[in-house]
Amino acid sequence: MRLPSAAHTSHPWRIHEIAGDFKVEDVWDLPTPGGPDDLDLLVRQFAEGDGGGKGAPVSSPVPRALFAIRWKLGALLGWDDPGSGVGARVPSLRERLPADLRDGPRGPDLRAAPFTSVFRTHDEWAAEMANATVHTVMHIGWVRDADGGHHGRMAVLVKPNGLLGAAYMAAIKPFRYLGVYPALLRMIGREWRVRTGAN
Repeated sequence: MRLPSAAHTSHPWRIHEIAGDFKVEDVWDLPTPGGPDDLDLLVRQFAEGDGGGKGAPVSSPVPRALFAIRWKLGALLGWDDPGSGVGARVPSLRERLPADLRDGPRGPDLRAAPFTSVFRTHDEWAAEMANATVHTVMHIGWVRDADGGHHGRMAVLVKPNGLLGAAYMAAIKPFRYLGVYPALLRMIGREWRVRTGAN
């Protein structure tokens, strides 16, 4: 379920100390019911997932086709050249970390998407990626339900690269909401049920 930005900004996440200059683009509750210590399982699911081995983070045909188009455009226009990424065009958010987060667990990088981990705590994990259009953070938090259970919450934070980045984000918005996010949430829920043995 999509949530208002305040569902992320009102929570005292550590990411606020580091990415205050990023815009909250999307916030989603994830279909991952669990206990208070289950964030690690969700982090491993994100890191180890391969999108069905199809070169995209999502295995469904429509989003897979959208990602294929995006990668082709990126190659043609140079959006994903190594000089446009984290550590080249933009410094890693790890350079902003306070000592306790810098010295703590970093967390795993993703296999199916070009995200590298920034930090990991008991209830929070952040990973980043950058190209010629944006610097983006995927933030996964572990939150308490009203009934005492817990589940994952994903926030996508972005820092567009000038007019190109702003135009890019506007252009992909309908594709994200109609094609990518619905399939991604279904896949996350399906994989979670397999990993946890839930019905």
